[in-house]
Amino acid sequence: MAMMSQDAGKFGVRHVDDGRSVARKAVGSYSRDGIARNVESFRRESFERYRIEIRRTEARRPKAVAIGASDAGCALESPVQSLCEQEYINMNRISEWMSGRVFRIVHGNNLVYNTCWEDPRIDKQVLDLGPDDNLLVITSAGCNALSYALTGLNHVYAVDMNPRQNALLELKMSGIRNLDYETFFQMFGNGRLTGIKGIYHAKLRDNLSPWARRYWDHRIRKYFDGKKKSFYFCGTTGAFAKIINTIIDRYKFRSLVHDILCATTLEEQRDIWFNRLRERLWNRLVKFLMNRDTTLSLLGVPRAQRKQIETQYDGGVVKFIQDCLDSVFGTLPIQDNYFWRLYATGSYTPTCCPEYLERDNFDKLKGGLVDRISTHTNTVEGFLRETDGPDAPKISRFVLLDHMDWLSYHLYDALVSEWDAILKRADDGAQHGTRILWRSGGLRTEFINTVPVEYSGRQTLLGEILKLDSETAARLHKLDRVHTYGSFHIADL
Repeated sequence: MAMMSQDAGKFGVRHVDDGRSVARKAVGSYSRDGIARNVESFRRESFERYRIEIRRTEARRPKAVAIGASDAGCALESPVQSLCEQEYINMNRISEWMSGRVFRIVHGNNLVYNTCWEDPRIDKQVLDLGPDDNLLVITSAGCNALSYALTGLNHVYAVDMNPRQNALLELKMSGIRNLDYETFFQMFGNGRLTGIKGIYHAKLRDNLSPWARRYWDHRIRKYFDGKKKSFYFCGTTGAFAKIINTIIDRYKFRSLVHDILCATTLEEQRDIWFNRLRERLWNRLVKFLMNRDTTLSLLGVPRAQRKQIETQYDGGVVKFIQDCLDSVFGTLPIQDNYFWRLYATGSYTPTCCPEYLERDNFDKLKGGLVDRISTHTNTVEGFLRETDGPDAPKISRFVLLDHMDWLSYHLYDALVSEWDAILKRADDGAQHGTRILWRSGGLRTEFINTVPVEYSGRQTLLGEILKLDSETAARLHKLDRVHTYGSFHIADL
């Protein structure tokens, strides 16, 4: 993390934990899209130079035939063409390096996710959780870890490399234990709580780990005590939500957003979206922003995922996002879609919110179910290996989100090691076997099939031992209220 901070300094970018400066830079002056513009200009300029040099060379060079070539002839390769091709390859490498650096700058030392963007309703339909199940989930914002705990399973291991994500889940767990429902909902439902600093020190702080205490000691007031700014406009994904809300207000279609969120029928909702709101939202500015690495980085989308979408989806990133929103607002009922309500308004309502914010579920968690969750700052592999041993509990359910997209592209050896660790801790004796869920930015995850692993004392490929339920996954993926992933996958051992 220290290295990320140094990198940011080199680029003249200051880390921002609350997301406001990020939003101002992205929206306040559209001509200053800094790093993202540099990345795009690298691609355009290098490609244009390539085309120009090739045309000039082709016009000058003689119709030569290579020595030993067949009668059909084989044109000699131009030295300039070779150099230009290499330059283009190198510039693309620089572009990818810059994109990766942008991603690290945006996320280094920051809380990334202030809410989970995976639909737990779909997950719980296929996880089939029972009282003997132990589940590992990547923490993210912790909403779904709390949702899984409500099923009464044995234990939830919330694992995340980013300690800030675990600190957020710890804060929610402390709030459930020590606050009444109304106060808790003001804090995590409305995204703001007057007098939070005093409440934090009196009721919440003592139940946090040392790292979480240090983190929230410096940020609790900035994140939750704003009269105008919601907590859900903080962090890097919160900066994206702030950008969207700024656009909504600047282009004056807030009333249309209110109308569609209040629609009582799917027909009314479809009419508002396709006939009144869609074209207003998809203006030139939004299309420009949605095609920029900086914007996608705010959403937690690394370059590897963007490449998956660009190569697998006809129309690329912008068309993918357009089709996703058409499904969210034109196909699925919006009444209980708390994911998009939050980012369109900055808050939940008591009837449209994650399960842990519903009164009855809050009481169940407070009654003891919250104690079935533990947080662990580590990689998935690191947690599985470091907690392994003769008496270590087996894990029968894994929810891996989409992190394998990044691993497969940047750290393939780590992906192989992670699956080795998963297979060693998988609960072969579980009543319903071991089930693993993951999502991907791409439409397919063929890289999974060729991962070499050791299982049951023999070397094999992961695709040989995973039993994929592609039909159920595809059916449920269409019902996903978030709808920002390219695919959803269900696998049994």
